Amino acid sequence: MADITRGQGRRNAKLASLPIGMAGRAAAGLGKRMVGKDRDEVNQELMERAAEQLFAVLGELKGGAMKVGQAMSIMEAAIPDEFGEPFREALTKLQAEAPPMPADRVHKVLDQQLGTKWRERFREFSDEPAASASIGQVHRAVWSDGREVAVKVQYPGADHALKADLKTLSRMSGLLQRLSPGTDVKAMMDELIDRTEAELDYLGEADNQRAFAKAFDGDPDFVVPKIVASAPKVVVSEWLDGTPLSKIITSGDKATRDDAAAKMATFEVSSPFRVGLLHGDPHPGNFFIASDGRFGVLDFGAVGHYPDGLPAETGPILRLARDRRYEELIELMVQTDFIRRSHKDKVSPADIEAYLKPYVDPLYTESFHFTRKWLQRAAGKATDVRGEVYKTSRNLNVPKHYVMVFRVLAGCVGIAAQLEADAPYRAIMEKWVPGLAD
Repeated sequence: MADITRGQGRRNAKLASLPIGMAGRAAAGLGKRMVGKDRDEVNQELMERAAEQLFAVLGELKGGAMKVGQAMSIMEAAIPDEFGEPFREALTKLQAEAPPMPADRVHKVLDQQLGTKWRERFREFSDEPAASASIGQVHRAVWSDGREVAVKVQYPGADHALKADLKTLSRMSGLLQRLSPGTDVKAMMDELIDRTEAELDYLGEADNQRAFAKAFDGDPDFVVPKIVASAPKVVVSEWLDGTPLSKIITSGDKATRDDAAAKMATFEVSSPFRVGLLHGDPHPGNFFIASDGRFGVLDFGAVGHYPDGLPAETGPILRLARDRRYEELIELMVQTDFIRRSHKDKVSPADIEAYLKPYVDPLYTESFHFTRKWLQRAAGKATDVRGEVYKTSRNLNVPKHYVMVFRVLAGCVGIAAQLEADAPYRAIMEKWVPGLAD
């Protein structure tokens, strides 16, 4: 396999095939209905084929295409049941699977990054990838001192492909919004584009992971693999055995699922205060339950820098929404530029209540039962272009330093719904988000 930049025209053609393919299948489906085939049967067939194409295109192209697929997968629980299973399976695959890069290409990258004598630094190195992701793949190996390690290797040309794919996909945000209810696709695309350089910088990622590993070293509940070595396009870290969160979602018992949801939320909201950084890529492929029961976290390429903890207004905004003090909330949102002054009269208390419902519902009770049906209702309102919630969103603004915060909070909610978990979300948030418990 050549590097993933080769044939950008072919890549663009494949991306363009998504809306074209959906349009063609819709026309074919209409024809089948006109000759008497059952409507639900036709719709299910169309969704299955669209899901297959989604995975084939986004998975094969890696780069920004797969990165978008992974981001969409966070909110797969929001997909309505009648359409859900085909897309759910396709999006879940994108959390940790992609066609692998051949061994000779891997060796070439290692020659360039670790020197042509890189094999002397390992006792063993498996050419078979243990996992393939959006801009790199992971190989299992044994370091020279006997430690088992994970070797993350960036795909050749990933930088060009990531930038080009995101530019192309940003023009398709309307289609992607339809495929992933509950995800603000435009905001997601803007953020992915903004953080492109950081995603490609494996030296920076290694530094981030070192900071997290140090802060959580010895923690009884959490584990972050320690960095062994790093280069601009290669990261070597400790290998830790465990069960991927994606497997916990599909087959974990209730106690394990509940515990995972609580620990995931705790890790995410506490990190800005414990590390000064926010882990910004909360999808199931980046979490696992270690063999000793600790909650493991991977992939620190996308982080937010919050040296003083979460932005100060996060707690008061959620508190005022929880307490239904909407007049005060609207004024605070104007002051913090969540609502532009020119749009203030277009947003009513009822609008804000409906819009913030997914963030606030879990704060009303000591333990909240996250379910797919609950998230589907909330997301369905948020993405219905004819509904009031969607219209409200057009009058809101998310300041840049809040984009990752609210996306991570939404990600925690989305994954908790996939887990169908009961979790003490309110206590977690009140402990780590200043201004919420006041």
